[in-house]
Amino acid sequence: MHSLNQPSTSDYHDAPPAKQHRLPTLLTAAVAMVASHGAAHAQSNVQIYGLIDSAIVLESGGPKGRITKLESGVSNGSRLGFKGEEDLGGGTSAFFLLESGMLVDTGGMDQGGLLFGRQGYVGLRQKDIGALYMGRVYVPIYQTLTTIDPMANQYAGAAGQLMSGAKAGARQNNTVMFISEEMQGWTTQLAYGAGEVAGNAAASRQLGGSLTYSRGDFTARIGYNQTNNATATDSAHNTLMIAKYNFGPVIAGLGYAINHGIGSIDSRDSIAALTIPLGKHTLMATYIDKNDRATSHKYRAHQYAGAYSYALSKRTALYASFAYLSNTNFTTTRFGSGNREYDLGMRFSF
Repeated sequence: MHSLNQPSTSDYHDAPPAKQHRLPTLLTAAVAMVASHGAAHAQSNVQIYGLIDSAIVLESGGPKGRITKLESGVSNGSRLGFKGEEDLGGGTSAFFLLESGMLVDTGGMDQGGLLFGRQGYVGLRQKDIGALYMGRVYVPIYQTLTTIDPMANQYAGAAGQLMSGAKAGARQNNTVMFISEEMQGWTTQLAYGAGEVAGNAAASRQLGGSLTYSRGDFTARIGYNQTNNATATDSAHNTLMIAKYNFGPVIAGLGYAINHGIGSIDSRDSIAALTIPLGKHTLMATYIDKNDRATSHKYRAHQYAGAYSYALSKRTALYASFAYLSNTNFTTTRFGSGNREYDLGMRFSF
């Protein structure tokens, strides 16, 4: 598969490590431990939850011709999670979340074989102030993207295929993050990801933040992310501004991103999104334009995508999606090669 920038570490199917046979054992032990804790301390409100997603995927337009395959996590990443919260009194509560990504089609682990690769954090929440998270979390700029993207960087038309803020990585390790409570429509989010390089605190460091204003049917948000390289001699900067409005039958949104570094990266991303909820039916559409202005490899890419979801119940849904990518240099689809993709799948949550 070709890549337009850096490979994403979101719900994309990172290759598992060579030695992963111990992971199922560790996961089983984690399930038993959390389940036991929940039974003994029900007042702590520990929950086990999950989602299973699988789809038939057809890709075409690539140099090797058409390919049909079964994929996991096409509309939503398949997962098994544990979460809990405890009231400490005085408006303060402690909480945690551990979420493991799974590949339903092979039985392996997602996110490169990490046990809790989707998320893993512990934190404190204070009423009327906000919450402090510590661990592996979604970065603010990625959450800014999913605020406007009805497909949440999933389905055939995953936004991260073109948008640099999503391709840089949905999640951040070694992070302390604060999310404020809403105050007159405003919410603030700040994140610091330690690079953990001895003698150089700036090396591999990641900083992020967002500011959101939401009133009634209108939402506007700006997100920022900075990632330093391993020697702190260069850094990538991504800024994404979005706005959306709920017109009733249609939810419409627009977004614009400015991306600089590492190296010669200099691009602008634009996204337009529509969501039409009709009871059990949901229609989604996005158009993404990427203008790569780097002198070494200028190109312009456009992605047209649509998706349809039908809720059989509160837990079960069927879906279909498609995407077409036009690129002046080369073509690529969500997980493989080609410039067209069609998905037909099912998801079940518990």
